[in-house]
Amino acid sequence: MTARLDYAAQSPELFKKLGLYSHAAHTASIEAAIIDLVNIRASQLNGCGFCLDMHVKEATLRGERPLRLHHLAAWRESMLFSTRERACLAWTEVLTQLPAQGVPDELYARVRGQLSDQEVVDLTHAVMAINAWNRANVAFRTTPGTLDAAFGPDKAGLA
Repeated sequence: MTARLDYAAQSPELFKKLGLYSHAAHTASIEAAIIDLVNIRASQLNGCGFCLDMHVKEATLRGERPLRLHHLAAWRESMLFSTRERACLAWTEVLTQLPAQGVPDELYARVRGQLSDQEVVDLTHAVMAINAWNRANVAFRTTPGTLDAAFGPDKAGLA
């Protein structure tokens, strides 16, 4: 795969603003371990190798267990995820792949049973942020691992 262009260099102000938005969303009320799962799952669904690579490494650095990372693609069948994590993963999936009829009431009720109003909104912003990054990195074919040294995932020792 050959990278198409450096979108950060072409539009540095928008890149910076997306980074600030993403940081705000990812450091709000939802715990970092769940944000890691959200980032990885959305990146899997969107086929974003760059983001998948980065967020698996970040989750590893934060102490996420390898088996949970391996089970993430099949989280519904795995017993390794809590009810809260399952609600967040289901919300991530429905917002990443919006159905024609919108978000089902049953799913919204399930999410509301696990998260406060603030947490639902913050999780929604986190999903919006990772989807924006996924779309840019897929569109411009950003090569996985190329920014590890700049952002820190090189320390995970997974290269």
